[in-house]
Formats: sequence, C-alpha cells, structure tokens
Amino acid sequence: MTMITQQDCTTLDAQDPLRDLRHQFTLPEGVIYLDGNSLGVLPNTAASRVAKAVTEEWGQGLIRSWNSAGWFDMPQRLGNKIAQLIGAGPGEVVATDTTSINLFKVLATALSIAAIDTPERKVLVSERSNFPTDLYIAEALCKERGLQLVLVDAQHVAAALTPDVAVLMLTHVNYRTGAMFNMQDVTATAHAAGVLCVWDLAHSAGAVPVDLGHAQADFAVGCGYKYLNGGPGAPAFVWVHPKHAARDVWQPLAGWWGHSAPFAFTPDYQPAAGINRYLCGTQPVLNMIALECGLDTVLAAEPLGGMAALRIKSLELTDLFIKLVEARCAGHGLGLATPREHAERGSQVCLTRSEGAYAIMQALIARGVIGDFRAGSGDGMHLDILRFGFTPLYIGFEDVWNAVELLRQVLESGEWKTPEFNQKSAVT
Repeated sequence: MTMITQQDCTTLDAQDPLRDLRHQFTLPEGVIYLDGNSLGVLPNTAASRVAKAVTEEWGQGLIRSWNSAGWFDMPQRLGNKIAQLIGAGPGEVVATDTTSINLFKVLATALSIAAIDTPERKVLVSERSNFPTDLYIAEALCKERGLQLVLVDAQHVAAALTPDVAVLMLTHVNYRTGAMFNMQDVTATAHAAGVLCVWDLAHSAGAVPVDLGHAQADFAVGCGYKYLNGGPGAPAFVWVHPKHAARDVWQPLAGWWGHSAPFAFTPDYQPAAGINRYLCGTQPVLNMIALECGLDTVLAAEPLGGMAALRIKSLELTDLFIKLVEARCAGHGLGLATPREHAERGSQVCLTRSEGAYAIMQALIARGVIGDFRAGSGDGMHLDILRFGFTPLYIGFEDVWNAVELLRQVLESGEWKTPEFNQKSAVT
C-alpha cells in the first residue's frame, strides 16, 4: 500500500468542495477537534446572536419579545430546520427539552399505543450497549408499567422480536463503537413482527443521512449539542410519525406548552394537535437561539450537496484515519471497534486498547488533539475505547494526518504513563 503523505492530505483539502464551511466556526489555534460527537464547536454567529438576545430582546423588549422577537414559535421553527436533516416533513418536529426527557415522552407513548393495540405484548427490547440514559429511561418505564426490558446484542435484535414484544428502542449510531443500524431494514423487520420502533438519533442527526419518512419509523428523538453544534446542553428534538401524532394518546408530560391553547389557561388539559403536544414547559430561549445558529451551520451545506456531501467527506475522513492509524501506529496494541463497511459506520472511529486508553487520550489532548475516552463494560467483553468524532463541516484531511502523527508520538514516547495523565477527571 502506498503511504499517504501529509502533502497528499493538503492536496485533498485544497480539492474539498466543503472546505469553506470550516470558516463558520471558532476553532482554537493549535487544536484538532475530534470530539464533535460529544460537543460541537462554537459557530461564529452564536456569541453575538445570544448577546443580542440578552441585551436587546430580553434587555429592551422584555416580555414583549415572546411575540416581537419570535421566541414563542422557536420550537416549531427550529424543528422545521431539523426536519430537513432527518427526512421529516414540515410541522413534524419540535426542538425542546433534553434527549432523555423526549425519549421518556415517546417511549411512554409508544408503550401506551401498544397497550391499546396489542395488550398481550409486555416486552420492550433494546441493544445491550445502547447509550445508558436510554436504558435507564426504559428500565424506569418498564418497572412503572409492569413490563419486561430485554437487552440483546446488535446481531440478535431481529431474533429478539418475538410475539410478546411491544416496542423496539435503538440508537441509530452506537455511541461506543460508531456502528450504525440500517434503519429502514430494522424498522421493516420490527413492523413485520408487529413491533413499534423508537430511534435515538443523537449520534446521527447532522452526521449521516437520515430519512425517517422513507424508513417509516414510528418515533425519534435526538440531540442538539453534538453534530448540530447547538452548544453545551442545547435543546434536543422529537419526531413522531403523523399517524401516531394524530392518535388520541397523551404523552405523559402534559405541560402547558403542549396545550392546544396555552394562554387560555383552562384547568383541564386539551392536547395540541400533532407534534406540538410533545412540548411541555417554557422553552430555554437563549439555548434555543444558540441551537439555531448551530443548525444554520449544517444547513449551509445544502447548496453543496447537503447531508449526502457531508456523508461522502465523513467516510473519506474516517477511512483515512483508520488507514493511517493502522500504518503508523502498528505494534502499539490498538484495535478497531468501528465497522469498516461504510453502510455500518457513523461519523466516528473508535480504537480499543487493553490498558492505558484514558491516559493515552489525556496525553493526546495535551498535544492539542481532542477526542474522548469511554470505559469498557467491566464484564471482560469490551475493551476501553479511544473515541474520535469527525465532523466534516470543520475537520480537514490534514487535520487527520496530524492527529495520527501526534497519536504515534504519544504511543512511541510512552509519555502517557506519567502520573499527570492517569488522574481521572469527572468528565472523560
């Protein structure tokens, strides 16, 4: 295999049709940021836009800004922008609350629908390595409703859809490995078994093409602060297939923003039509404003090919990273947890190591390459993970070459063994 050089990567950057999208962001000097799968970088417009909302809309407009500055309809306006990225229609998505809260809403609704349509089904199935908050929400709901939660490995999902299963809950792209389900095939298999399908898009919205409508999914939630660049703790989003949104089933957090007429202040709950009933309480306006700035950075790719173009570059970046790591870091105990097949991979690469993964990542961060660490499961089945996210909006090919070179230096020098890199922080 011909070795890829740094000059080759510089040439690829010069030929990249998406290269100018990088200028939308504030990137610290000397940092190669490969953690956009945990927290996206700051859009250039966000600080001034939020400051305007503070000083003008809040400071001068005061409560009038709910109307005059468009605060009140932000969940729907941002939802329509998100819809363009996940294959949903206008009026089918709202930006609101957190992923965990939204998952509670849709999972509870899915279980309620199943209890009406197929009351004999008492099992909820999910992947064993699903993101923990999803499993915790599912566990709590199953305990509350006297249902059974069954966890299986990804390759056993289809076989687990037995006649007693009501709902299948999956994350589209696995947070630990970057492995991606075929949403359309899995949803079709679930429906053929009489099972409703709930998808978490936290690691796919804005990173890989998603088409909820074509897949005929039932429910979906997702995160605003990863690939959508909405800022720390940005509001999440929720989508419900129109056939379910139209049913006379309440989502459990029946707050006043989900009322058909919030300012009528009636003592009884009258749910809004469609997706609006999945709102709950008053929205965090400043966070929503920052999220809109992030969404606009992703939508800026539309004239250049949109999510399809971002996906092509994402696969090129991750292919390059894998090839360079295997060529330049051989002999240092690194394994690959992420699928090589494009159809099975999200926009991240996860490397495994039997020891020192946390310290290696800390030493790499000290050199300016920011990724993150995820611990093994502790059951001997999963090694620790060094996780690298590739956001094609602002990551280039030379970034990848330099990141691998710095990883090689960390491994060869053994600097990761020093005490300073082995002291664990609260956030890993």
